[in-house]
Amino acid sequence: MNTAIINIKVNPKVKTQAQQVVEELGLSLSGVINAFLKQLVRTKSVSFTVSEEPTTHMLQALKESEEDVKAGRVSPSFTNAKDAIGWLHKGR
Repeated sequence: MNTAIINIKVNPKVKTQAQQVVEELGLSLSGVINAFLKQLVRTKSVSFTVSEEPTTHMLQALKESEEDVKAGRVSPSFTNAKDAIGWLHKGR
């Protein structure tokens, strides 16, 4: 099996913590990163689960976005580019 080497910069504490977690799961850090990259290629999307408490900044941003929704300052969803462009031109 051919392999390529990827050099990445990561916080040393995060690397150590990640190594401990994957070892507890019976995996290797390299194996987990390979699996992540394969999933990225397959799904063309990135997904993270966050289990930490939101920051003050995040809570404020959420509050502002809720206010924008209530005030109608949010663009609608579109099923195609033509409708989205049409909506943008209406605002001129």
